[in-house]
Amino acid sequence: MVEPGTRALDVGCGDGSLLAYLMNFKRVDARGMELSQAGVNACVANGLSVIQGDADTDLRDYPDDAFDYVILSQTLQATREPRQVLEQMLRVGKHAIVSFPNFAHWQVRLRLVFGGRMPETTSLPYKWYDTPNIHLCSIDDFRALCRTMGVRIERAIVLNNKSRRITLPPLLANLIGEQAVFMLRRD
Repeated sequence: MVEPGTRALDVGCGDGSLLAYLMNFKRVDARGMELSQAGVNACVANGLSVIQGDADTDLRDYPDDAFDYVILSQTLQATREPRQVLEQMLRVGKHAIVSFPNFAHWQVRLRLVFGGRMPETTSLPYKWYDTPNIHLCSIDDFRALCRTMGVRIERAIVLNNKSRRITLPPLLANLIGEQAVFMLRRD
């Protein structure tokens, strides 16, 4: 989704794998923000431009339209204020790219219904008491939030349990998709 030769900020960049890919294969001027000191250290050790920061509070420090893309990969569900994080991403970048695990995936539903306990899956691999995820949502929940915020969805990709793209109508996407990736733009 990220065009070559653009500027991108990866919020919650972890060890910098996506940053390195964008820099090396797409020639993107890529920067990162990571909450964990271990992640920042790993990025800096690999020559990546990363600062330690919190998506919930530190995106406010960036100027309007500072980047072409602001990316939040598998991090939205771990933020305290997802809506405000999305607002800040769309202020700081011309586009926001967000990916997250789909809590409405059929296996999650079945494990909850028949097991009676919070499910663990490939994309939600934690016990309920030690998960970093605090705001789980479904693909439909995310689409509804975008509508409420007046945010335009430019592109949506649904992924299966092997992180491969699958093409499905929205109703089935919410049931069968294990993860989703959205590219957003403010209207």
